[in-house]
Amino acid sequence: MTKPLILVSNDDGIDAKGVHCLINRLVKFGDVLCVCPDSPRSGQSMAITVNSPLRIHRHDDYNGARMYSVNGTPVDCVKIAMHCIAERKPDLMVSGINHGSNAAVNVVYSGTMGAAFEACACKIPAIGFSLTSHNPDADFSGSLPFVDKIVEDVLASGLPDGICLNVNIPYSNPAPTEMRVTKAARGKWTDEYQEYTDPNGKPFYWLTGRFVNDEPDNTDTDEWLLAHGIVSIVPTALDRTAHIPDYKLRT
Repeated sequence: MTKPLILVSNDDGIDAKGVHCLINRLVKFGDVLCVCPDSPRSGQSMAITVNSPLRIHRHDDYNGARMYSVNGTPVDCVKIAMHCIAERKPDLMVSGINHGSNAAVNVVYSGTMGAAFEACACKIPAIGFSLTSHNPDADFSGSLPFVDKIVEDVLASGLPDGICLNVNIPYSNPAPTEMRVTKAARGKWTDEYQEYTDPNGKPFYWLTGRFVNDEPDNTDTDEWLLAHGIVSIVPTALDRTAHIPDYKLRT
């Protein structure tokens, strides 16, 4: 029988530790095709490249997975994979494991989830995994049992049409032992821009800031679960329509 085809991508780039740790778990579930950006593309959301040529670079196989990089965004990688590389439609798309949280409003900015959303739009069950550590050499071992459980479940049962999973895993000691399905916390980033001066005396700006949780005491949110060492699973809809039956424009 044909093994499931699992498409893997990320936004941290083809050399990121997280994607290699992910592949090491996925190869036991099926044939793995990995197509990632050739360099980090964090914060790209569902951006696509429209005015520059895209190029595919074949890498050596890794642990049985076919490895490619593309000089584009995470969504470019998914599109290129399906239209130019994969011999058949993937049975599952897995994005990550991202270096850093994609909980709460971060799902909107995330290139990791952008790749998952693109697969979701193509009616492919999709999961985005993220670890709450930006350390490029972070220990991903605590994440891997949850990857196994969630991937096995989605391969067996699928996902509702138009829904993908945003999974965030706390970087904690001891490693997490529990996971829950929940909702995204309401909050925002306090966008701040630090001003610097370049060698020519011209100013430039670097984005800083911090996330502000508007409901820190709500125990049914991803941010609360992560703060308490619990893996959060947020079913996330591709359709962003707000269904407000009585809403009318005031003219």
